[in-house]
Amino acid sequence: MKIYIGADHAGFELKENLKKFLEKAGHVVVDCGAFSYNPDDDYPDFIIPVAKAVSESKAERGVVIGGSGEGEAITANRFKGVRASVYHGGNLDIPKVTREHNDSNILSLGARFLDEEEAEEAVKLWLDTPFSNEIHHIRRIEKINRIR
Repeated sequence: MKIYIGADHAGFELKENLKKFLEKAGHVVVDCGAFSYNPDDDYPDFIIPVAKAVSESKAERGVVIGGSGEGEAITANRFKGVRASVYHGGNLDIPKVTREHNDSNILSLGARFLDEEEAEEAVKLWLDTPFSNEIHHIRRIEKINRIR
């Protein structure tokens, strides 16, 4: 699967680790930065290219990482066809359900609340979970898509 990934300073280290994890699992990973740790960088600079790639079908999925993951998801969700969901630890049903019910195509991770193992487990589950294709979920996504 082709996956675009991006993170700011807060998610930089986790991004670097997840990139290796995804490549080892056989995925093609396109890194949209940050390419070095800079405490003064701004997450939109790295999230916008990921969201744009997913929106334009250049990527099947995207993973974005920041301190909480919230601002990153807000940014990504500004793009047509993007359905970014946030995971910052706890119940792994969250990333699973966002795929099954919402067909989420970007997973936004809160690096300040996840360790590497939790993040890997969540990303793997999210990537491996198919959309349910149940009619009521399709109908809801179609309603969301008509907003733009």
